[in-house]
Order: sequence, then C-alpha cells, then structure tokens
Amino acid sequence: MALHFSKEEFSKRKNSVLQSMKEQNLDALLMFRQESMYWLTGYDTFGYVFFQTLILDKEGNIKLLTRAPDLRQAQNTSNIEDIVIWVDKDGSNPTNDLKIILDEFSLKGKNIGIEYEAYGMTGRNALKLNKSLENYCNIEDKSELVTKLRVVKSQEEVVYVKKAAELADKALEEAWKYTKAGANEAKILAKMQGVVLEGGGDYPANEYIIGSGHNALLCRYQSEKRILSNQDQLSIEWAGTYKHYHSAMFRTIPIGKVDPKHIKMHEACVEALKNCEEKLKPGIKVGEVFDIHAKTFDKHGYNKARMNACGYSLGSTFSPNWMDWPMLYTGNPYVIKPGNVFFMHMILMDSKTQLAMNLGETYLITDTGNERLGKHKLDLVVL
Repeated sequence: MALHFSKEEFSKRKNSVLQSMKEQNLDALLMFRQESMYWLTGYDTFGYVFFQTLILDKEGNIKLLTRAPDLRQAQNTSNIEDIVIWVDKDGSNPTNDLKIILDEFSLKGKNIGIEYEAYGMTGRNALKLNKSLENYCNIEDKSELVTKLRVVKSQEEVVYVKKAAELADKALEEAWKYTKAGANEAKILAKMQGVVLEGGGDYPANEYIIGSGHNALLCRYQSEKRILSNQDQLSIEWAGTYKHYHSAMFRTIPIGKVDPKHIKMHEACVEALKNCEEKLKPGIKVGEVFDIHAKTFDKHGYNKARMNACGYSLGSTFSPNWMDWPMLYTGNPYVIKPGNVFFMHMILMDSKTQLAMNLGETYLITDTGNERLGKHKLDLVVL
C-alpha cells in the first residue's frame, strides 16, 4: 500500500468524522467526494466519474462500493479492507448493490448523510439514489461534513503543501526562462508542467491557464496556443501539486515594450495583495478579506475589471478543479483558522483596453498571521 500518511493520522481523521456524525445525529455517511475518500483512507483514483461511494457507519465500519477497475486501485492506495464491486451491464443500477450494504449495516429507518456536492454524483445518479432510498431511511445533504474537517491542515499535510509550493516556484522559473517574443505557449506549458512532474509532483486538478494577446483576459484554460508577439501579454495560472496537494500562483508577464497602463494595474494588484495579506489571519471572516481587495481596486478605478471573489481554500483536490471550500467573496462568514491554506488572486481584466494583470499567491495560516508559500518576487517582470 502506498499510504501517504501515518496510521495515527488516518485514525485521528476517522475519529473526527465520527464525532461530527454523532453531533449531527447521523447513523452513517455516504461519501461520493473523491477528496473525502482520499483524506479519510488514502484511496487515490479518478474512478469517481462513475457511481462510487464509501460508506462509514457510526460504529466505524467502512465499505467501498465501486467498479472492477478500482478494486486493485483501492487495495494498492488505501487502508480500505472491505470492497464491493458492482457489475457493468446493460441496465445496471449500483444503488441496488448499495441497498444490500445498508441492510448489512442495519441502516433501514436510520439517519444517513449523503455527499450530493460531488462530481461523480451526477443528476442521474442522484435521482437513482433518492428513488432507491425512498421510504427506506432518512437522508440529509451532508456534502460539507468532511470538507469542513479537511479545511484545517495537519502538520503531515503542511509538509506536502510546502513541497507543492516549491514545485510551483520552479514552474515560475521555467515560465520566466522560456517566455519571450516568438515563443510558443505550448512549450511554456510543457516546461512548467514538466518541472513539476520531474520534481515528484502530480498533474493538477485542473489545467494550467495560459493565454496571451486577447486570451490573456481569460480565467479558464482554452485550447488555442499562440506564438507570442513582439509586444504582448501572457497570463498564466498554475499550481505545484504534490500528493494531490496544491499551491497555486498567478502572473501576467508583459512581452517587449510594457504599456504604462500595465504598470499601474500591477501596482494596484500588489497593493491589493498586501492589504489582503494583512487581513488574512485567524479570527477574521474570509468575506472581510474580499472586501479589502474590492475596496483597494475600486479606489484605483478598477471596479469593472475586478472579480467578485479573490481566492479560495486549497488542499488535496481532484479533477475537474483545484478550488476548495471556502471561497473568498463578500459576506462569507467562515472564520479563518490556523492550518487553513488559501490561494489569493488579484485579477484585473480590462475589456476596454484589452489589458490584463494578475497576481496570485498561496498562504498558510499560522497562529498569528500567515506565511506566503511562494518565495519569488512580486515585481512586474517584463520579458
């Protein structure tokens, strides 16, 4: 077994879930989020794109219901001992197999929590599951039960987060090395991802975002790969990833002669990031961090160019994205705690001038404040 954490760590996590279940009067929890399964047992797969659930009852019994390709996947990567396979065939309904397991656990008529907010829990799967459990037990949406425990990182997790941050820094060095007029975006991407993999890291939970020229104003990956012009702008968002733990960064790099507007936008991004850093500390609500971000940009006249969120938690996440709960937007009541990890992105996309400027860094919350995990300068680098 390739377990990435100690037995003591997994035992502590399981006990915390059981305690939370007890507090919420749950007799069992059906986990569909791959993040929950990985955190609780080490189980590492992308098989969650099919119907798959990890059942935990209040007595601590665990059973995985999955497909045949994930039998050895679970055996090799997790501490799960009890694995049930549902069979692929025309008209198969794995919720029938799940009902058998629930009967074995004596859960008829009991209170069961379900992770509905999961990428494998498609609308069709949810309809099948609800119909199967109708008049069988009491079900509740408990999508955030494990998530709210995962949001505070242990010391064993912090080791992986910091390793991911080192890989993110190396990727930035590659970007600076290969970004120039005439360079192909594809090569820049290849070099950045390559150095992460060579460093023992993983593929990220979503694609790196790269765009130049008109595409520099995009916040999502798209498949066009441009050749950089003599005067251009390149926006890149990426993450170092280690054991599925992410440390993200964001930069916009002017190419050739820099536009004075780019300089002013960058100055505003640095000021906003510094103001958010000062706010990002234990006891503060994450919504307050966004508010100082918005106040700073609005003061500089960038209200229409900024986003309505300025970051989110990071951790061990799986495709299709590395964003974790909670997000930094106005009014969010989550109170920051030591052990949280947040990616803060200062994003300006000015449609009028067709200019972009982005600056993003990952932070570990300490007992008294925060630690920026990226070690490179925040200066505007023009290549």
